[in-house]
Order: sequence, then structure tokens, then C-alpha cells
Amino acid sequence: MTTAVDDLRQRLLALSEPDMDGVLRDGAAKRAARTALTMDALARLWDEACAAVPFDVPRDGIGLAAVGSLARGQLGPSSDLDLVLIHDGRALSGAQLNEFANRLWYPLWDGGIDLDHSVRTRAQCESVTDADLPAAMGWLDVRPVAGDAALVTAAAVSILERWRKAARKRLPELLDSAKRRLERFGRMPYVNQPDIKESRGGLRDVVLTAALSASWLADRPHGRYDAAVERLLDVRDCIHLAAHRDTNLLLAPYQATVAAMLGLADPTLPGDERAATSIDDLLTLLARLGRTIAFSLDATAARAEHTLVHEQPRFSFFQIMHPRAGGRREAPKFDLLAPGVALHEQEVVLAPGVDASQDADLPLRVAAAAAGRGLPINTSTLANLATSPIHYADWDDASRADFIRLLASGERLLDVWEELDFVDIPSRWMPEWAAIRNRPSASAAHRYTIDRHMIAVTSRLARGGYDDEHYAALLLAGLLHDIGKRPRVTDHAREGERHARAVLERMGFDASIVRMATLLVREHLTLSEFSTSRNPNDPQVGEELAAHVGHDPVLLDMLFDLTKADMSSLGATAGEQISGQVGWSRWSAQLVTAMAANAHAAIAGR
Repeated sequence: MTTAVDDLRQRLLALSEPDMDGVLRDGAAKRAARTALTMDALARLWDEACAAVPFDVPRDGIGLAAVGSLARGQLGPSSDLDLVLIHDGRALSGAQLNEFANRLWYPLWDGGIDLDHSVRTRAQCESVTDADLPAAMGWLDVRPVAGDAALVTAAAVSILERWRKAARKRLPELLDSAKRRLERFGRMPYVNQPDIKESRGGLRDVVLTAALSASWLADRPHGRYDAAVERLLDVRDCIHLAAHRDTNLLLAPYQATVAAMLGLADPTLPGDERAATSIDDLLTLLARLGRTIAFSLDATAARAEHTLVHEQPRFSFFQIMHPRAGGRREAPKFDLLAPGVALHEQEVVLAPGVDASQDADLPLRVAAAAAGRGLPINTSTLANLATSPIHYADWDDASRADFIRLLASGERLLDVWEELDFVDIPSRWMPEWAAIRNRPSASAAHRYTIDRHMIAVTSRLARGGYDDEHYAALLLAGLLHDIGKRPRVTDHAREGERHARAVLERMGFDASIVRMATLLVREHLTLSEFSTSRNPNDPQVGEELAAHVGHDPVLLDMLFDLTKADMSSLGATAGEQISGQVGWSRWSAQLVTAMAANAHAAIAGR
């Protein structure tokens, strides 16, 4: 006996095929077509089930609902179906309900469709979503499929209302769930084989962002964010086609195929080079999408938390202009941190009346103030900073000092730089940054993108006993040490020296700082290479290493600190351990320390 869903899986795959050239285009339209096809097939399956059972299925009091990706119109080529049979407890007896449900579920299973199903009353749906956060997230998007649409809609409206009423209490739970996923799955931009649903910046964060928006605590982003979500769904669809199953893991065997379907493979390149280059571009794309989505979730969550603190407006415009108008509300308070930069409600903002489009140095002052105090930059302020007329060749003593203060802010640098990167400010300070932005490292030891790794290294460089000049050179070397990692570059340290010199000379740093920083960039691998391949007890080896830093003991200490920070920032993801062969393990620390001591002895003996 045939059913409406017998060949549904095959028809969904047929709707998902790439074009003749192997590129998957019009992803949003294909998702809409898959959704429409599935909803129609399920509606016909309902009619068939009603006709097949030996009892009458009433038109009221029982209905089929779609939740999850089907309800959102985001069904993938091999996505499972999330279906709920809702009833009022009176429409059918328990035995009849079970028989009718089986008439719905078994044809789907027989057709090879993965199914997440349940049978519940409206009260049971409310109870589950009250207690189960993932269930509540799924129910925020609901579509009636067949049967009593009013019953389904009433349940959906009730659950949404309950979510909005409880959102203030459940916000910490929602944010904790994101934190736990981060600990388990890592950040999508920094994982070589990411789970594009569960990792930070993935599709689960899209659902959380929508949940925050549905709560009315904060609006979600639009524009660039929406485009990033659609492109990530394209990636998900390509993974399904490459894997021939419902999976969100972008495993290495799928990556070249997925990249080709996304149109990232250059047909003019030889086969092996084409695949390697396209995978690199794919991971770069994921880094950009993941950063956009993660930043949008963070921004939406911050606005939601702000709403909880200030649920009522604190002031109105007329009360600012007319202080005698009752004095019932307090005007906003701004604490000036730097010219044009203020602190307002634990966020760094622009001071009242400041026009970012007229001040090229304002982003630096904002960043330095935010990093110095460990505070976030207000999202509206970031958008305003994007209008600042930055020119990469216009630097003065004040801007250079702010830049060094930013780099010297330790772990706080990571978050502030990420915020600046969202509006692409670092590439405007240093055009060379664009070439490594979001780029994965070719080294298997690295889990971070190249740009994130360099920021992580810089954040680990403590001042110690260095004077201002030496510390500035060390920070700049940390920032730029991998700037030479470009496609088809065989010696990125030498290439990096060239780019670093161009950057620092253009910024106008003193010649001595440029000399030290570029030397460290050129030699940033030397100490680690010596420690793993040479005898640390051989005086001749110590003399040779000392020669690489011009027999300067301070430069040797700076190289040691840079090496330690570099090896400590390889970025193992959750559940991974950097092996004893790479990273700053006890074994490698002993080798590097012994080798540096040998070189110091050679310098002291001259």
C-alpha cells in the first residue's frame, strides 16, 4: 500500500540537487520548496490516516503540528521532522489515539525519514516547554500541518505567552546553555571540523537569538546577520548532500565537496591545489559567519540583560531640557573616560554630541578605554565607529600610544578586538590584516584562525621588567608575528618581517621599535626550532642562537616570551589536549628554557 510520504526522501533530495556545474544556488528558495513539499505530503498523510483507521477522526480537538526547522522553513535535504500530535484529551480514546498516531509515524519511518515525534495535550505541551529549554525553543516556531489548526495555534500562542512571561527568569538558563555548548563544542571559527549547529556561532545560537527576540526583551539583528544565517544554512544543506544523511558535522572528508558545492573551488587550479584552496576558503567563510552570529547573540543578550536592569525608561527628552518638569526620573549619567568616550551603565559609549564620522582616532580611544576597564563597547557605538574616517597612514603620538595601551590590556584584548573586528576596524588600521582575517592556519597544531591566534599571543605578553620601548616592540611583534601566513608562502616568518616593517613604518613607530619588532617576527620560530632539533648543552649552538638576536640579552628574553606565548596559544578545543610535541607543555618548556639559557651563557661569555 502506497502512502503520500513513500518517496518523500527522494523527492526532497531531488529538490536539493546542485546545478549542472556542481554549485548549489538559490538555497533559500530550495529550503522553501522542501518545506512546502513536506507540509503538503504530511497533510495528505493525515487524510490517509483518517481514512485508514476504523473510527472517525473529528475535525476538532486533534491536530498535527510541525516545530523546529520544518516550522521555520529551514528544512535541509536530510533533516529530521519534528512533529507533535496535539489533542484535547476528549477527541479520541487512548487506544484510538495510539492507533491513529501509528498511522502517521510508521509510513515516515518506512520511507527513511528521521522523525522526532510526540503525542500531547495542550497542557502537556505547556508543561514540557516550561521545564525543558530546548523544547521551549522549538515551540517558538510552530506550523499547523493538518487537523484542528485552531488547537495548534492556541497551544503555540499559549506557549509563546508563557515564554514571554517567564523570559526574565529564564534568561540566565538560556545564557548558561550557550556557555555549556561553548565548553563542549568550541567556537565554530576556531575548529577545523566544526559542528555547525552546536558550536558557538552556529545554528543553535540562531535559535537562541530568535528566542530572545520573541521574549520582547530585545530585538534581534537584521541585515548582515540575516545574510549570515542564510549562508550558514547553505553550508548545512551542502553537508547533508555530501554526507547523504542528517548531520551537522563538517568532517574533513566532506570539506572539499562542500566547498565545491558552495562555489568556492577555482576550476583554473590543478585538482589537489583546487581542493586545498577551496577548503581554506570554506573555513574562512565559516569563521566570518560564526563570528557574525556569535557577536549578534552576545549583542542581543546584552540588550536583554540591560532591559532587566532598566525595565522602565529612566528619562525623557523633555525632562532633560526642562529639569523642573517634576524631577520624577533621573537623567542618564555619563562618566568621561577619554575625549569623546564615556562610561554609561557599564558599557563604553560615545560621549553626548560626539560625531564619529568626524574623528579618525575615536575607535582607538574607545577600544583602549574598553580594554583598560574590561567593559564591552555598546553595539550602537560600534556601528557609529564604523563611520569613522580612519586612514591607515594617519598616525600620531597619541594614536600610537592608544594602540599600545590596547595591545597591553591582557586577556581583555580578546573581547575588544573581536568587537572591533565585527565592524572591520582592524583592517582599516592595517590593510595587511585583511589577508589573514578569518583565515585558518595550515598547521594542524593551530585551532585558531590566524588573526585570532595573533591576538591570543599578544594578550599573553606581560610587561615584566621591560621598559616602554622594548615592551611596545614585543607587543607589536606578537600582533604581527604570523602576518606573513599567505597562500603559497613557504617562509611566513621572512614574509611576515616584510609586512610587519611596512605596517610599523607606516604607523610611524621609532626606528628602534621597528627594528626589534621585525627581528622578532623574523625569528619567532627560531627558539622553538633550536630547542627541538639542537643540543642545548653545546656552547656552539648557544653562540649560533645568540647571533640570531644580535647577541642582545634583552632581545633574547623578548624572543623567549614571544615563543612561550606563541606555543601557549595554539588553541586546543574542548575535549582536546595539545600533545607533548607541540604547545607549551612541561617538556617543551624545559627544552626552550635550557636553549635560551645556553644562548644567554654565550652572550655573557663574549
